[in-house]
Amino acid sequence: MKGYYPEGWLNGTSENKRCMMTPSALAEAQARETVLESPVIMCDASHNLIVSLGCMKGIIPRDEGAIGISDGTTRDIALISRVGRPVCFVVTAIKADENGRLYALLSRRRAQELCRQYIASSRSIGDVIEAKVTHLESFGAFCDIGCGNAALLPIDAISVSRISHPRDRFSVGDDIRVVIKSVAEDGKITLSHKELLGTWEENAALFAPGQTVTGVIRSVEDYGVFVELTPNLAGLAEPRTDVFIGQQASVYIKSVIREKMKIKLIIIDSFDSDYTPEINYFYTGDSITEWDYSPKDCCKRIYTAFK
Repeated sequence: MKGYYPEGWLNGTSENKRCMMTPSALAEAQARETVLESPVIMCDASHNLIVSLGCMKGIIPRDEGAIGISDGTTRDIALISRVGRPVCFVVTAIKADENGRLYALLSRRRAQELCRQYIASSRSIGDVIEAKVTHLESFGAFCDIGCGNAALLPIDAISVSRISHPRDRFSVGDDIRVVIKSVAEDGKITLSHKELLGTWEENAALFAPGQTVTGVIRSVEDYGVFVELTPNLAGLAEPRTDVFIGQQASVYIKSVIREKMKIKLIIIDSFDSDYTPEINYFYTGDSITEWDYSPKDCCKRIYTAFK
């Protein structure tokens, strides 16, 4: 996204390093409003962020630390929590202190504004973008979609296979691909993820009757046990009272019924484990207009239109 990436992506790149090697390179970056990135080494008592630029010290004044800090809509914890982590910024000035040592004034807020402007002008609903998981709540995952700008990925948009909490699928810091699902009037963006994880047929093609494979128990009902084989595919096993949600299970694939979009399983064994099926992105394009999870002749339909 033209340099507007989730925080942590630019740090360490050759271009980012080049722009901070000398005062003249920093001045050039300032003139172009180039977004740079470096770790925060300290948050002082006034909540100014101190950044090492290599050739000089950088200071992000408190009000420049993030959009919303100056008006109170963003809490100062958003600044404190950046210590030890890379942040994006643009250079706003290069000055000298009382001892003649150069330092740079930086603005993370301005980098975030530039990113938002770019998304508003160059991105549309249905576009696939890179994101970094920054926070997990019961209702969804918050993701950095560029320069620390947050967007919500609701839990029901994470995968077709139902999970009880986003931590069943993600960890904080994960780099993922997401789709822009909607943009509110206030600019807030809602994301989706399941459309990139393949259709029922694409996932079911990985398995065949007679195989014994690994899965995760996601739901225990009176009529059966749902076992996730991939993030976008679950099968139904016979009722059991000795299994629990979140356990790893070895399951025998009894049958694959395409027209009913069903996979029948037999649980061979279950046990406590941290195992979770690997995320595999079947869709690798840059934009998606519609997605039909279901086989064409299936009586049930799971469909998403991006408009």
